[in-house]
Amino acid sequence: MQSAWRRGFNRVAYSMELIQVEILGLSTSSSSGGAYALVLGEAEGGRRLPIIIGAFEAQAIALELEKIQPPRPMTHDLLRDLFEQVGGEVVSVIISELKDGTFYAKVRFVHQGDERELDSRPSDAVAIAVRTDAPIYVAASVLAEAGLPGDEENGLQLGRTEEPEEESAEPVTPLEKMQSLLEKAIAEENYEKAAQLRDEIQRLKAQES
Repeated sequence: MQSAWRRGFNRVAYSMELIQVEILGLSTSSSSGGAYALVLGEAEGGRRLPIIIGAFEAQAIALELEKIQPPRPMTHDLLRDLFEQVGGEVVSVIISELKDGTFYAKVRFVHQGDERELDSRPSDAVAIAVRTDAPIYVAASVLAEAGLPGDEENGLQLGRTEEPEEESAEPVTPLEKMQSLLEKAIAEENYEKAAQLRDEIQRLKAQES
């Protein structure tokens, strides 16, 4: 059950529109080089947000989700215990910004009656959230920019019509090829690959603008 502090703090107006998300899972592939995609989904909606994270952070999240207790406290267990020992309470985590392909997060907490927040990597923030039962939010602007459609939406509309015109003799551009690969990755639920393609498409669009 949420404390009175947490219920009240989560109602406080924040400086940006926030959308609550849930952890849908961790995705990886043989070509990922040890990286994982942490897949977050709207609590009330169909969009999904994959974020590339490292193997250690993925393990920390997975262990807690599976309720597996390691023989000794891991880093995020230590942080949870530290909050408890000093009388602090984690009330939420926010994936607040996406800049130059990098996601930024905040850990919001209450200590001695003061509302505070810590800068964090999203992977660490989520690992703390699952250990403290804190809700996870994403800034609406971040989800609009980097979110991918889920099963409840009718697929991506990346500059293509539902009934394509006759094929042109001109070759497709690298951007169109990546957009097609992105659609395929989403359909196959390969979110690790989809996140990489999404980031590369954003870089190409930035170069063209």
